[in-house]
Amino acid sequence: MDFGKQLSLVRERTPLVQCITNFVTVNDCANIILAAGGSPSMADDLREAAEAVQGAAALVCNLGAIAAVDAMLSAGKAANELGRPVVLDPVAAGNTALRRAESDRLLAGVRFAVIRGNASEIRALARRERAGSGVDVSGEDAVTEENLPRTVETARLLAKQTGAVAAVSGPIDVVTDGERTILLRNGCATMARITGSGCMLTAMLGAFCGADPDHPFEAACGAIAAMGVTGDLAEARRLQNGTGNATFRTDLIDAVFNLTEEQLNGGVRYEIYEG
Repeated sequence: MDFGKQLSLVRERTPLVQCITNFVTVNDCANIILAAGGSPSMADDLREAAEAVQGAAALVCNLGAIAAVDAMLSAGKAANELGRPVVLDPVAAGNTALRRAESDRLLAGVRFAVIRGNASEIRALARRERAGSGVDVSGEDAVTEENLPRTVETARLLAKQTGAVAAVSGPIDVVTDGERTILLRNGCATMARITGSGCMLTAMLGAFCGADPDHPFEAACGAIAAMGVTGDLAEARRLQNGTGNATFRTDLIDAVFNLTEEQLNGGVRYEIYEG
């Protein structure tokens, strides 16, 4: 797979990504879209959400903005009518009754191109189960070599249920459209030590899907590969300079900004899952 091609499309087409996202991470989401080569819009008011989608190439809905689900539904339906890809980040989807109910409402009301979450969030959606530890993956769900077949099975189930590409973020990233499945093995533990690395990845997914709306599987693989490779680059810089997680966040955004097609294709570690 040519991951660099997906990055090139983002930079050529500069997709406008409309984001309804978590107030904790909204600034980082906007900056990561800019770093990747896209253009962010963060309009989240119900009174303008559907209108704001009109000029956008993609829509990102992040359940961290739990109070804005009505705006997500309005914008999502408008995006569906326009044929624009919609990306869902089901933050803590299985953690409370409210989030389980609102996730169900979003899945019933909007057709998503990509759904990206940690393994607990994907399990909560696919199997309608309580899952997770706050916004974090639970210990039993954390992706390992041992439970990888179960993780893939759950992701495939969600993809087949929804028609979306299902993407599981973790030590091993899983991307599937229900038929094709790719494993990506980049990234580092420090990414879990900053607020919003998952939200930033979802925002990047919006940019990559907006740049290549007819190929959400390839776009998702490209975005996740780019985030993983730049995580590796930022971690190498952190270790070299002896800095901490705050500097790492800046180095991560800088690495996305400076990423080349050659670095991406040369640095990505992936495999086709045949199980």
